[in-house]
Amino acid sequence: MKHLLFVLLSFSLVAQSPKEKIQVTDLLKIKTAGKPLVSPKGNQFIYTVTSIVDDPEKKNDFVYQTHLYLGNLQSGESRALTSGKNSISSPTWSPDGSKIAFTRDMGAKSQVYVLDLAGGEPQAMTNLPLAVSNPVWSSSGQDIYFQSSFTAKEFLVDSVYNKKGLLPSWTLEKPMLLGVAKKSKANPNGNLDEVRAYLAQNEVDKKAKVINRLNFQEESTTTSELPLPAYFKTSLTGKPVLLNNPFQRWSDVEFASNGIYAIVPADSLAHPDKVLDSYIGFGSKVIYQKAGYKMSNLALSPSEKWLVFQEAKSTGVQNATLQIISLTNPSQIVKVLIDRVVTQVKWSSDESKLYFTAQNQGGAPLFVFDLSTKQVKQLTDNNSGVLGFDVTNSGFVYAKTGIENPSEIYQQSADSVRTYTSLNTGWLASKNIVRPTKHAFTNAKGYKVDYWVMKPTDYESGKKYPVVLEIHGGPSAMWGTGEASMWHEFQYYAAKGMGVVYANPRGSGGYGSDFLAANVKDWGAGPTADVMKALDLTIAEGWADTTQLAVTGGSYAGYLVSWIVSHTNRFKVACAQRGVYELSTFMGEGNAWRLVPNYFGGYPWEKTTKAILDRESPYTYVQNIKTPLLIFHGENDLRTGVIQSEMLYKSLKVLGRDVEYVRHPGGTHELTRSGNNRQRLDQMLRTYEFFARYLKIQ
Repeated sequence: MKHLLFVLLSFSLVAQSPKEKIQVTDLLKIKTAGKPLVSPKGNQFIYTVTSIVDDPEKKNDFVYQTHLYLGNLQSGESRALTSGKNSISSPTWSPDGSKIAFTRDMGAKSQVYVLDLAGGEPQAMTNLPLAVSNPVWSSSGQDIYFQSSFTAKEFLVDSVYNKKGLLPSWTLEKPMLLGVAKKSKANPNGNLDEVRAYLAQNEVDKKAKVINRLNFQEESTTTSELPLPAYFKTSLTGKPVLLNNPFQRWSDVEFASNGIYAIVPADSLAHPDKVLDSYIGFGSKVIYQKAGYKMSNLALSPSEKWLVFQEAKSTGVQNATLQIISLTNPSQIVKVLIDRVVTQVKWSSDESKLYFTAQNQGGAPLFVFDLSTKQVKQLTDNNSGVLGFDVTNSGFVYAKTGIENPSEIYQQSADSVRTYTSLNTGWLASKNIVRPTKHAFTNAKGYKVDYWVMKPTDYESGKKYPVVLEIHGGPSAMWGTGEASMWHEFQYYAAKGMGVVYANPRGSGGYGSDFLAANVKDWGAGPTADVMKALDLTIAEGWADTTQLAVTGGSYAGYLVSWIVSHTNRFKVACAQRGVYELSTFMGEGNAWRLVPNYFGGYPWEKTTKAILDRESPYTYVQNIKTPLLIFHGENDLRTGVIQSEMLYKSLKVLGRDVEYVRHPGGTHELTRSGNNRQRLDQMLRTYEFFARYLKIQ
């Protein structure tokens, strides 16, 4: 009896033991499920799992690994199909369900592999000097389509795939030079053609980078090269065959039994960087075109009778419209009446319904469109995000993110939902998770603005706490409980004793085109009013310490942080990450430069537009910034450009303000989402440490 009492007492103590707070290194524990794909027979599905593991080659560093898993829809069992240091991507079933094709990362040149479920190791189907992606099986199961790319210079001289000597129909835009240079011996002392050959060799040897393109900025470097999408077909025993003329610049292709549907630039004579309009083509035939519009995201129906696509104006700010075109009668087009950013579509097997996911009020729910009634119905709530899904015989299987868990696979039937995987449930069981409360208000423009409030993990009634206002980027991004990227950061700050407030101000996605465009020519004051209203309503709850306020955000949110602290001194401390601070400069140095004409109606050399850009640039008001500011930027971030942060930091330093500037070597704009994991930890810890200098947190 004494032993039983001891066991019961021990169990009681364990059951009542407090849960642990989220730690910064819990970031490394998060596993992420990829899009599930149901087998042709409907009894199994495949999915990927991305983990963060120790880097075997660099001590104290970490790498991402993505591997393939097979799930049984009846038994609920799963098993890994791949392992090792080489990650895989884009898995796809063969038509009979006996094999799976995928690409495997083999360093700089990923290749297509096929795994036979009957047994054996994955077999390489390609061995090209080019990186390949997105394998797709032919309907017969005897061939595999896949994508790669050449540079224009590579394809011009390629003796295998350009035997016919194909040339671009558009100019290479070398001033005063027409066509392709003659083949000559390189000689710096020779005639003009030989000098040109010598100079061309210097470019090959990376002694010079000659830029004639408009879009010369990539994510981490500049380039003079123009990538040309190339589509191939290979049999399981043969060699790859090139299916298109890469100079035609196809994109978003769908492989039909009798040809290829593709998005094609509307003007074949203009340089591709300058062509914004596009059309849907089938070989040389135009299926659908509309002046002033661009198409994207094709999805062919099972019988090849219908084609889904999205259409948007080529310039300006609006959501794309989801449409369905009849391929037997292209004049017959059905519009899906939903004014949201659609992220994935899937046909039902009988083509009576179209399933899709879309951003919606802080979530990413699943919807269905009935082709007979033309009605849209929402199938899941806005409290979570469906990040990838497929249709089963009795419902759905999907990867989902939510507050309780950042990523798992779920199986849903008509009357039940079950958690299929346990990627994160184990380590989360001992953690104290803070659940945000959703609120809303109506702003000065009459728009409903959603915001969320998280109290500190150890919140006690009657106490006052510091609060951090978190702002999202984009500016067309959307935050909410169905968005995975900020799950860990929000929980971490709550664990450190701070309340967290985040909102979707005017200009956010997930609320329709009018709301999306409500910040056109108003990046600063309007959105500031919205996020500050969310903060003020939180303060009105009575638990926030108004002398202990912080604000942070990245990209456009880095912009808005700097705007806010240049217009108010309410915040004790601030952190601006990878932001844009001077809009005229951004036009030149960021690869996202088209935001300037789209949002502000013109270019910096135009007097009217220049006045707007100056008015809307936080840098114009830099002398007003007195809030201590931490500035982050990835050393190789060309989406916004590092000169932006250098200007802001240098100016504040000259003004004698409290400012600290952190550059992450090799870091790009994606650093906090998918970048080097040690740098992700570093940025979060540096932000916390900087805040702790000014706020009452430990």
